[in-house]
This record gives sequence, structure tokens and C-alpha cells, in this order.
Amino acid sequence: MSDKIVNLNDAILDINPNCQFENKEPYTDYSNISWFDGSPIVSQAEAEARMAELQAIEDAKPTLEEIKTSARTKLIAGEALTEDEANTIVL
Repeated sequence: MSDKIVNLNDAILDINPNCQFENKEPYTDYSNISWFDGSPIVSQAEAEARMAELQAIEDAKPTLEEIKTSARTKLIAGEALTEDEANTIVL
């Protein structure tokens, strides 16, 4: 499981990278968002739903330690590594 925590900023910009806004901590509270004039606005429901989706994607990703362990196991077995696994090897 990835250690990344997804917040509303991530979700809003994932939905529409043209949004312009300010947000303050906690970045998971929609009421803290101030939209700039003329900026497209993403609804609270849409932003919170996308935040949950993005967090689920992050949570499904393996940790660096899991990738290293998998790479080590594959190297010992003579199997091909994924790009992420190969990137963990320091030469």
C-alpha cells in the first residue's frame, strides 16, 4: 500500500487541471476552498468522489519495500523484472 495521501487539491486538478483555487488545511475540507474568479468550479460531491477513487488507486500500489522484495525474489529465481523493480536496483 502506497504512503501517499490524496487530498481535494489532487482530485480537483485531476478532474480539471484548469481550475484555479486556494485551499488551506485540512486539504480534505471542501469548505476551505476559495475559487478564483472565472475558474471552473468542481462540485463538492464530484471532488470528494474523485478523491476517494484516487486514494483507492494509491492504496492499491505496492510500497517501495514490496517492490524491492519482489525484485529480489525474481532475481534469485532468474525471472524478468518490471521497470519499477529494476529501478530499485542500485549499481
